[in-house]
Amino acid sequence: MERKRWECSALPNGWKREEVTRKSGLSAGKSDVYYFSPTGKKFRSKPQLARYLGNSMDLSSFDFRTGKMIMSKLNKNRQRLRHDPSQSKGKPDLNTSLPVRQTASIFKQPVTKVTNHPSNKVKTDTQKAVEQPRQLFWEKKLSGLNTYDIAEELVKTMDLPKGVQGVGPGYTDKTLLSALASALHTSSAPITGQLSSAVEKNPGVWLNTTQPLCKAFMVTDEDIRKQEDLVYSVRKRLEEALMADMLAHIEEVSTESRSLKEESSDEETESV
Repeated sequence: MERKRWECSALPNGWKREEVTRKSGLSAGKSDVYYFSPTGKKFRSKPQLARYLGNSMDLSSFDFRTGKMIMSKLNKNRQRLRHDPSQSKGKPDLNTSLPVRQTASIFKQPVTKVTNHPSNKVKTDTQKAVEQPRQLFWEKKLSGLNTYDIAEELVKTMDLPKGVQGVGPGYTDKTLLSALASALHTSSAPITGQLSSAVEKNPGVWLNTTQPLCKAFMVTDEDIRKQEDLVYSVRKRLEEALMADMLAHIEEVSTESRSLKEESSDEETESV
C-alpha cells in the first residue's frame, strides 16, 4: 500500500488527510481516504467526522474524497440562509412521521371519572368508532420530497411495475411510489389498491383511505421470481464488496503492524 498524508486546509488547524492506494487484491488501484484529528483519532467516513465536530463546523459543502469545500454547494447554502435565516437556528428536524393532518376525534369519548364525587360513573359510547378520520388525497403532500445520500447527491428513484397504475386527481408516478412505500411501513394490512371501479368516476366518494391511490393489482409468481433473482444478485454483490473490504482491512492492519515493528527495531538499533 502507498500512503500519503498532508494537512487539510478545509478543516481546522492540526487536521490531516491520508490517502491510501491499494496495490493488490480485487480493489487494486483504488484509494481510501482517512482523516486524523490533532489528537490522532482516525475517521473513515463523513458521518463520523460530522458527529465528532458537531456544531463547531458545517460540513454540508465538504467533499470527503478530495478534502475540499465544494464552492457551488457553499454558495447555495449561503444564499439559502440569506433568504431564510430561520434555517440556521435550532436543531435539524429529525421527525420521520408522514405529513398527514392531525385531526382531533369528532366522535364521543369516555367521560373521565371524578374521584371526589363518588356517585359519578364513567359513561362510554358502545358505538364509538375505533379508527380515526383520515384526510383524503393526503399523498399529494409527498410530492416534492426528495432523498439525498451522504454526499448530498439526489438518489435516483426506482421505476414502478407496469401493472401498478395511479388513480385520482393530480397523481404522479413519484407520488404513487412514496404512497406505496408509506403504506408498507405504516400498515400491517395487505396492499391491494383501490378495489372499487367507481373510484375513477368519483374518488371523493368511493376512495378507500386505507389503500394507496392506485388501481387494484395482482402480484404474480413471475413477479416474485424476478424479485428473488434481484435480491440474490444484490446480496451477491454486497458479499463480494464486504469480502474485498475485509481483506483490504486485514492487509492494512498487517502493514501497520510491520511498520511499527520496523520503527521499534530501528529505535533499538540507534540506542545500541
